[in-house]
Amino acid sequence: MAKKKTKFICQECGYESTKWMGKCPGCQSWSSMVEELVDTNPRSRSFVTSSSSDKKAQMITTVTSDTEERINTNMVELNRVLGGGVVPGSLVLVGGDPGIGKSTLLLQVSAQLARNKHRVLYISGEESVKQTKIRADRLDVVVDELFVLAETDLDYIDKAIEEINPMLVIIDSIQTVYQAEVTSAPGSVSQVRECTAALMKIAKTKGIAIFIVGHVTKQGSIAGPRLLEHMVDSVLYFEGERHHTYRILRAVKNRFGSTNEIGIFEMKEVGLEEVTNPSEIFLEERSQGVAGSIVVASMEGTRPVLVELQALVSPTSFGNPRRMATGVDHNRVSLLMAVLEKRVGLLLQTQDAYLNVAGGVRLDEPAIDLAIAISIASSFRNQMTNPTDVVIGEIGLTGEVRRVSRIEQRVNEAAKLGFKRVILPEKNIGGWTVPKGIKVVGVSSVEDALDVVLGG
Repeated sequence: MAKKKTKFICQECGYESTKWMGKCPGCQSWSSMVEELVDTNPRSRSFVTSSSSDKKAQMITTVTSDTEERINTNMVELNRVLGGGVVPGSLVLVGGDPGIGKSTLLLQVSAQLARNKHRVLYISGEESVKQTKIRADRLDVVVDELFVLAETDLDYIDKAIEEINPMLVIIDSIQTVYQAEVTSAPGSVSQVRECTAALMKIAKTKGIAIFIVGHVTKQGSIAGPRLLEHMVDSVLYFEGERHHTYRILRAVKNRFGSTNEIGIFEMKEVGLEEVTNPSEIFLEERSQGVAGSIVVASMEGTRPVLVELQALVSPTSFGNPRRMATGVDHNRVSLLMAVLEKRVGLLLQTQDAYLNVAGGVRLDEPAIDLAIAISIASSFRNQMTNPTDVVIGEIGLTGEVRRVSRIEQRVNEAAKLGFKRVILPEKNIGGWTVPKGIKVVGVSSVEDALDVVLGG
């Protein structure tokens, strides 16, 4: 008999080795190498729907590009993140921390589509059919066109899809599904990779949209190899603090739409509810008359969102001052503090600095630079800002305030929420209509902005 070959695969990043190692060289995680059998006769993993022998290359000008009709989920926030709705034949990976609400969201989406006479198959590998029914009763999502199945064997799942012929399939979760031909345990790198490949083939050949739920690691990334994210059409992350009610659905990959959009939901006893005006929600608990607080207008995809930035600057007790940031890039904060020290003359090298974005939102765009600088200067000088001010602008290393995109949408959102003044880059003034009841002030440098907001 031929000797069986084995290899050791990291369950965190997919790194392969011929021998066991205590520490993975790929992701530096400990005790993550698991022994798996090598398939000496690998099956074909082609996703081509017909024989590839009669296919020929053709000129791109002769290819017809019919617009794919999307399926409306009746959830505006989810439609926005997906790029306009569910694309038939797409494979979508949904990740998030345990208990964040992934299953709740997908069960509600399934019911919405079932009410629109679309057949949906919800497959749970972690709950029985009765447990799924109890959760559906609590969420009031019991509909005739919604089918439920408790199964982890991919062969039986394939048969169920053949029998029911649904428009949408939910797999909760991919770490519980297994193929009998693969010798490794369910949830291992090999099983996750092979099962996802098989589901991709089902989606593409039958035109069925499939949503798969993926667990996340301690670092916050989806468990399994990065290949898993490359195989699917879209990757959605469901984020939020477990002790807060607000959840953010963010697309980090989307072949059918933008990756800059976010959807905001609120977790209640009856399930997830959409938040149609996130700016008002994020500002409802804002403290007024406190130093270090300022409001910034940030763009999340096509939607302007107003959030509060908070800074706390205090003398350090150690030789090296601490720099901590939540919701913004830590390196960007250090850079802006260096600009304040060099160009404005604020002595921050002996100060600890803590920065926070209220509401649990993460802001990545450069238009929040000016708000970060003003909040730090306000806390350092112990001067409170005007609660009716909104600050927008990018800062360069020489201290100049640079123009930002979509300024009119940002200012309109500020006017809608009752703010009276917007401090923005001087280059952004002109070429658009300022809404009534709000004043715009253009600044060309950080020093000018501090003079306007803090009075020097």
